[in-house]
Order: sequence, then structure tokens, then C-alpha cells
Amino acid sequence: MNLPDNKINFSDLLSPATASSLLQYLTQLDRHTENALSNRLCLDEDEYLREWRSQWQKLSTTQPDNTYSAGLIIDSERLATDWLIQLFNTLFTNQQVILVRSEGEPEYFPAQDNEPARIEFAHGFFASALHEISHWCLAGDARRQLPDFGYWYAPDGRTEAQQQAFERVEIKPQALECLFTLACGRNFQVSQDNLFADFDTSSSTFASDVYQQVESYITKPYTLPRDAKTLLTALISVCTPSSEINA
Repeated sequence: MNLPDNKINFSDLLSPATASSLLQYLTQLDRHTENALSNRLCLDEDEYLREWRSQWQKLSTTQPDNTYSAGLIIDSERLATDWLIQLFNTLFTNQQVILVRSEGEPEYFPAQDNEPARIEFAHGFFASALHEISHWCLAGDARRQLPDFGYWYAPDGRTEAQQQAFERVEIKPQALECLFTLACGRNFQVSQDNLFADFDTSSSTFASDVYQQVESYITKPYTLPRDAKTLLTALISVCTPSSEINA
């Protein structure tokens, strides 16, 4: 992938044929894994998945375009986000974690005092939810016991060295976010989170690095984090039309 970062098209990574092959591989992996019932996806029999598929089909057929008013677009995004929250919280109910819409910035709070861990995503945005879920999927058990997984976040306005460090640690989270986004039939763009950079960013290979990591996950699905496999299996099976999966 030698294209400039602004020319990279992530949409071609998960064609219907690729999604079908990936789903078959992930399903086979799941059969050999001792997961809890809520993580075991009997795709044609699970009543939850049937209901989620029906709901997503309705949401997809009413997806607004540029001709819709801002209010309708906001309502559509809210409904899609509600759907994602329900899906995630049901899939991972055995892990004592919930996905929560936040009015502010994203933050992760570990479980304590019999209360589940909370993945709070920014301003109710669907894309932010997928991004924060990606960080949770990558975090090991030890990091899930720490606020914000124990990471320190430098806000926009970073130095060049800080930006490079930021991009290095964001490759895998954004690669997972890309897969989840494409599985939902949505477009994906990387976020370098550097609107106020006062240095030349033209030499950054971040988008290419993310693209290559997505390719690696697709060709080697066994390298996906455990919970990413579960969510991706659900999203592909629910959001991809059956005619495309079975083609």
C-alpha cells in the first residue's frame, strides 16, 4: 500500500466475499473456544441475533443521506447507537462491562463495588463507540482494572514526538475500529487527532499502517483479540445481508 494517506480507500478491505470468508473462519474458531453462552454465536438460531438483524435492516433502509435534515440525521445516528449499545451489552453481559453514551469525552471506568465496568464514548457518536470498544478489546485483564486502561492521553496540540508516539499506539485500535465500521456497512477514516499540529504531517504513514494492520487481521483472524472476534462475528452476521454472505 504505497498510496498517499489521503488516497487510501478502506472500503475495499471488506468486500462481501471477504466478509463471508472471514465470518466462516471466525465461526470455526469460536467452535474450538470455550466461551460463555452469551459469547457463543449460533448465528441462525440465536434469538437475539435474529432480532438485532431485523432492527439493523430497518435502520439501514432508513439511513439518511445529504437530502435529509440535520434533525433526521441526528435521530438516525441516535437509533443506530442505541442498537450498538444493546448489542454490545448483551454480547458481553458475562464480563461485567457496559457500553455507555457520554455527553462529554470518552473514558473507561473499571468495575468496582459490584458495579460493572463502563466504556463511555464521546457525545453519543456511533464512531466513538466503536473506537472505545476497540481499545477495550485490546486491553488485557490487568489494564481493564485501571481507569482509562492505565494510559495517559496527550490532547491535540502535541509535539511532533508525541504525535508519532500517539500514532504508533493507535494503529491496532483503529484497525479494529475499521473492521467493526466496515462490518456495519459504514465508511471508515483514520483519526490522527491533530487538528492543531504546528509541524509538517505530510510524511506520516499512519493511514497506511492502519490499512496494513487491517489486512493482517483479515488474513490472520486468529491474531484478533478474543472479544474482537466475538463482536466482529456478530456484526458481520447481523449487518451483512444474508444473500451476500451466502453468495
